Formats: sequence, structure tokens, C-alpha cells
Amino acid sequence: MIRGGIIFMSLIVLCGCRADPVDEWDYLDNGILRIGVDRSRGACIGFFGESETQRNLLNHYDEGRFIQQSYYGKEDGSDWDGKPWVYNPIQGGSWQGVPAKVSAFKKTYTKLFARIVPRHWANGELCPEMTMEETIILDGELAKISFYMKYEGEDQGKPRHQEMPAVFIDGALENFFYTKDGVLTNQEPRILAENNKAGADGLGLGSSSSEWVAYLDEDKWGVGIYTPGTSEFTVYRALGDGNTGEQGSACSYVAPLRTFALKKGMELRYEVYLTIGTLKEIEDRFEILKADLARLQSPAQLP
Repeated sequence: MIRGGIIFMSLIVLCGCRADPVDEWDYLDNGILRIGVDRSRGACIGFFGESETQRNLLNHYDEGRFIQQSYYGKEDGSDWDGKPWVYNPIQGGSWQGVPAKVSAFKKTYTKLFARIVPRHWANGELCPEMTMEETIILDGELAKISFYMKYEGEDQGKPRHQEMPAVFIDGALENFFYTKDGVLTNQEPRILAENNKAGADGLGLGSSSSEWVAYLDEDKWGVGIYTPGTSEFTVYRALGDGNTGEQGSACSYVAPLRTFALKKGMELRYEVYLTIGTLKEIEDRFEILKADLARLQSPAQLP
């Protein structure tokens, strides 16, 4: 996402500012994984960790830094702290810390559901022309998040890179892995220093042939992210003031990417899976999941 945020063509990240809302957290916990959303900020996913340790491996420094939906359209005269911006409804709220509106929320022992009216990141206005939904379940060592979006506003011009979804990880997980031409690759993401300027070196855009990516620590342990049918991604690490953790200004970011334009009447559904473990465990789980999904999608074989 951009929080820091990026307009993908420029890969410039600019940190938002946090207003200090009253957090309202709800969690699912299956004894293996724990996942949580903040209802005070669009019911965005801001907690993901192991049940046993309850260490949060995500970053939620401001309204933009969550696992959440965010979409981009044409230039609309808005500005982000003096910088020209585009139509940008996001699930969490605006850069000035004004939250989005949660219009429906339901929690059971096994499922979280939320419906959200997003807010424009730059100008802070609600975007009633767009409806966002998320459904979260835990299945063993996998978290499954189903996202839905319906857009009833005006056509937003040319296709743009869209985050599927935005993912912000604790900045302490520094090592980025993806599969390049079938080979697991550890490549340094583009680094953003305190002045938010992108370094000349490092990976900014890429493609994972396995469709999953991971941020890991020095022991090759951390978080894996898989959005089926989505191989392209954008990635960076923001150094901030050096503080890591769930509310530190340093973070590790990645977003699987699809390219499309927002058009009136458009509906979009997609799923993303998260897991925690070693690189080998992440790879094994996602490869098994991919095979299972492929079997479900294959036409039935005649006897």
C-alpha cells in the first residue's frame, strides 16, 4: 500500500501521520495462529502471530499500514500533505488519521466479517460509491482472507497497478524471498531512508513464479503471503527512525499486484492466504494449497 504510500509508477513512499484513535481490536485464535482487526480503523488486519508467543508480526504505524484493500484511480485534485494525489479509497482511513466507516461487523468463534465504507487517503472524504468487505477464517496453519469490492462511481481512466492487498510487516523481518524462474531467491528490497527517498538499488517491482512471497528474519522464519493468480508484486523496506515492532516507523512492505481500471459497476473478489514458519514450511504449505486449489478448479473427470 502506500503508507508510506506509493504511486506505483514512481515508487516514492511518504509516511502518513497518526491521529491516535481509540483502538478496538477483535481476534480469531485457533491455538496455532492469532489474527486481529482494528474496528476503529476500517476493521483492517493489524495483528498476525503465533498463538503461543502472541508476538505481532505486522506493522500498524498509521491508518495506511495494515493488511487491507486500497485502490487507485485518476488524478482528482486532491493532495497528500501538499503533494498531488489521485482517487484513492482505502480501508483504514486517511493520512490525517480519520478512520473509514465500518457499516457491518460480525464475529463468531471461527469467522470475522466486516463491511466498510472506505475513506480517501488524501482528502479524507468518505467514498460511499465503493463498498469493501472482508471475511477471515483460520484453517490450521493458514489464515484465509476473502476480500470483496464493489465500485459504483465514475470510470477512473487508465488501468493502474492495484494492491492485492497491501501488506505491512514488522520491520525486524528484513529478508525478502520470492521464486524467480522456479528458484527461491533472496533479494534486497528497495530501501527507503528517513527522508523517504528510494535508493537507486534494490528490488522495487518483481514477479514470483510461485505466486507467493515471504518476509523472514535471519533464521529464515517469518510470514508468507500468497494471493492465488497474482504473480507480480511491488516491495520496499522503510527505515523510518529505526524503530521496528508493530507500531514502529520502520516496516517491511509488499503487495501482490494486478493491473486494472476502476469502472462503474465493477465487482472484484479475491483471496489471500497468510502463514507463519520457516522458509521450507511456508513453501510446503503454499505448494500443497496451490495443488488443492488447482484440483478444485479442474473440470471433473469422467469415469
